[in-house]
Amino acid sequence: MKKLRDTKTLTVAAMLTAIGIVLGFFKIPVNQFIEIRFGSMPICLAGMLFGPGVGAVVGALVDIGGYLVKPTGPFFPGFTVSSAVSGIIYGLVLHGRRFTLPRIAVAQTIHMVVVGIILNSYWLNLLYFQNGYIATIVMRLPKELIMLPINIAITYVLIKAVEKVRNRGLIFG
Repeated sequence: MKKLRDTKTLTVAAMLTAIGIVLGFFKIPVNQFIEIRFGSMPICLAGMLFGPGVGAVVGALVDIGGYLVKPTGPFFPGFTVSSAVSGIIYGLVLHGRRFTLPRIAVAQTIHMVVVGIILNSYWLNLLYFQNGYIATIVMRLPKELIMLPINIAITYVLIKAVEKVRNRGLIFG
């Protein structure tokens, strides 16, 4: 958390939080409980650039900020936990390491299983179904499997772009 005391880190983390909030507004609804979203990409970049602590903070703030700016249902802290866990996962797998396609695939697969399938299905089950956790997982699994290669590709392109900017010394110190 000492990293957040650095002005550059704080500025970039705030920028990624704002981008995450805005991206959270853009979603593709599949049905009442399944939406395809891209708001986790800035959380991934925060974890990759600054580690799991900053990634978790950015993740939590993206969820809370998105709710405050444009609530789309009841506030539920479980989804805030999911967003924070996303930042932790990306930070642990990607921060300070070489960015290869297999490493990015591992990060996205862990994220999909832990956050997309286990946590978010559990939160949705608590909020709406209350006794159909396995049914919720089965219902969400196709969406998660469809989004996995898309998220891997998007993450790979974003990380390679950030690497180019970073290598030129334009930002990210």
